[in-house]
Order: sequence, then structure tokens, then C-alpha cells
Amino acid sequence: MTMSTDDKTFSSFNETFVRPAAFYINGFTNIPHAQYYYVFLCFVYIMTVVGNGFLMSVIYLVKTLHSAKYMIVFSLALTDLCGSTALIPKVLDTFLFDRRYIVYEACLSYMFFVYLFACLQSITLLMMGFDRFVAICFPLSYHQIVTKAAVAVMLLCVWGSSLSFLVVVVGLIDRLSFCGSLVVKSFFCDHGPVYKLACNDTSLNYIIGTVALTLFDCMPLLLIAMTYVCISVALSRIASGAERLKALKTCTSHVILVAVFFLPLLGTNIAVMTSSLHPNTRIINSTLTHTIPALLNPIIYSLKTEEVMKSIKKLWKNIRPHNRT
Repeated sequence: MTMSTDDKTFSSFNETFVRPAAFYINGFTNIPHAQYYYVFLCFVYIMTVVGNGFLMSVIYLVKTLHSAKYMIVFSLALTDLCGSTALIPKVLDTFLFDRRYIVYEACLSYMFFVYLFACLQSITLLMMGFDRFVAICFPLSYHQIVTKAAVAVMLLCVWGSSLSFLVVVVGLIDRLSFCGSLVVKSFFCDHGPVYKLACNDTSLNYIIGTVALTLFDCMPLLLIAMTYVCISVALSRIASGAERLKALKTCTSHVILVAVFFLPLLGTNIAVMTSSLHPNTRIINSTLTHTIPALLNPIIYSLKTEEVMKSIKKLWKNIRPHNRT
């Protein structure tokens, strides 16, 4: 019995298609005492959990913060916490305990969750920008536009679309054949270093990576910049300098969060896609851009937001035992 052309092609594909049992996470190359850097990440993780957990607790316990705006802030704190938890404990396990081999399926799951929460952080910051835009440009309609129901629907859409997109990203990795090196030159199962190990055509993976960079890095930053142009125009029409300053102060926390999150992330991704970045440089940049914003967000938002500071003081007064005379 002779095989048809299609059967031969399929048989040939099955013979050459290679799905590895595991990948090897390389980490730093020829850097002495690299373990101290991972100990530093351990400290960052502990402080991230404490900071974001504290901010979420304050929002949950103080009824005056049960508003649409603080639903978005709570969502950002939650994604920061989940994003750090998806990344840092596994990084510490990989390098401090020298467990660098990771099963293929676990590697794809690792990639999925790290990128999912990074995408959610990006879009949540955009939602915070939208909140400030409506508050300053349409103050009389703010409570009609930014409602709890509207924010809940937006958050559900953000989570749903991000989950769907990441399923596609990881699914495209699953169609690749890995017949050569299995050493991932990164500190986790990073999308770029993983798909570049494949032996077959990776053009779709490059395209989806570019789409992800556009949708979750460039577009949110561009839209946030546009909202602040509109905010600046609206503030310029306010006659009183004191009122202008007061309105501007409500935006400072968000502007700092945006700068801390987007600028290093965008710079690293553009450098990787347009030039050859040394693996050690990529690892340092990537770890800091994935972890430091999650550490700083609750600190910045707590210290720079008057409403949150008042709520913290109120909680402290309620918790502190009254001195008996």
C-alpha cells in the first residue's frame, strides 16, 4: 500500500517535530555572586506582598474607599501581588536552589501567568488614567460615567481579553519544534528567548510578540499621554491657580506609576526587538521592570494620595487601644 503525498508530508512532520521534555533556565552568564541579586529579589517580593496586601486591606476595611475609583486601585494592587507571586518565588527556587530544569508544560504555564499579570497591570493603569480624565474634564458627569457597575464591566472585559490573548501567545509556542539547544537565556520562561530556540518557522511568534508590545505597552502609554493632554487643556481653562494645583495633585500618583511601569518596560522590549541585547543586561532590566513597579505602586499610592493617608490614619485610631486615664 503506497502513501499519498499528504500522508508522507504528515509523517515527515511527525518525524521532525520535537517537543522537549524540559527547558534549562540559564540565568546570568559569568557574573560572580549572582545569588545576592536573587536574595535582593526575595526582599523585594516580601515588601511587595506586605505593601499590596496592606493597601488592599485598607480599601476593603474603610467604607469611604468603596468607590469605583478604588475598585481600580484594588485591581492594580491585586495584579501587582499576583504578578510578583507568579514570577519571584519560582525565580528564587530556580537559582538559589539550582533547580534550573523546568518541564515543558510548566514552562508554558509560567510564561502564561507572568505575562498575563503584566498585561493586566498595563491596562489597569490605563483605566486609572481614564478615571482621572473623566474626573477633571467632565467633573459634573463623573459619578454618572465612572460607576461601580461600569468599572466592574471594564475589569471583566480586561481580564477576559487578556486571558484570551495570552492563550493565543502560548498556543503559538506549542506549535514549535525544538530540535536544538534547550537553554533559555533568561531568568524565566521568557517569550522571546523561548521561541527563538525553535527549529521551524517562528514568524507568527515574532508577529504576536510585536502585537503584544503594541497592545499592552505602546497603546496604553499613548492613550494615557492623550488623556493628560486633554487634562492639561482642561486645567489651563481653570482661572484659579490654587484649583489648578489641587486638580493636578490628584494625578501625580498615577503619573509616577505610569513612568515607573511603562518607560523601563518599553525601553527593554524595543532594545530587544531592534538590537542584540546581552542576556545579562536583558535579565537585569526584565527582572527590575517586572518586580520594582509592583513594589513601588502601593507605597506611591499610599503616600501621595491624601484620601488613602486619611483612611490609614482613621484605621490606626480605631485599632490603637485607647489609653485609660
